[in-house]
Amino acid sequence: MPVARPARAEDLPGLLALYAATEVSAAAQPPERAARIWRETLAHPGAAVFVTDHDDRIAASCMLVTAPNLLRGGRSHAFLENVATHPELQGRGYGTAVVEAALAHAWAADCHHVLMQSGRADPRVHAFYVARGFEAGRRVAYVARHPEQQSQPA
Repeated sequence: MPVARPARAEDLPGLLALYAATEVSAAAQPPERAARIWRETLAHPGAAVFVTDHDDRIAASCMLVTAPNLLRGGRSHAFLENVATHPELQGRGYGTAVVEAALAHAWAADCHHVLMQSGRADPRVHAFYVARGFEAGRRVAYVARHPEQQSQPA
């Protein structure tokens, strides 16, 4: 099974290539802006990005954001975001490795729970998350979008 590792500063080009190959969302542009955001991400105390490698490229990635919490007995909570696996490498364990690394990180940080949302309609995507221990239907998600983007498709 592939092994996940924490992302490093030099992984930015590989991450941008991964995002370009997936249907997740458009990556930050121009490259200088992406580099600034990546430096901020790596320096942020509550952010952790995990990747898996295949040959000379990043096969999958995800981000875990943890936050302190006064509720839940003071246990932190976490949010799983930006899960992406290269389309040519799906079904080979790369995505599983990064998500399981993120969950292990959250549990080691004594998080009460990990929340994640998916806007994908593909039932295989939902089956993937259920197989990782996520429970569908436990919460209702609401999304507030920036006023300038409300007329655009989600």
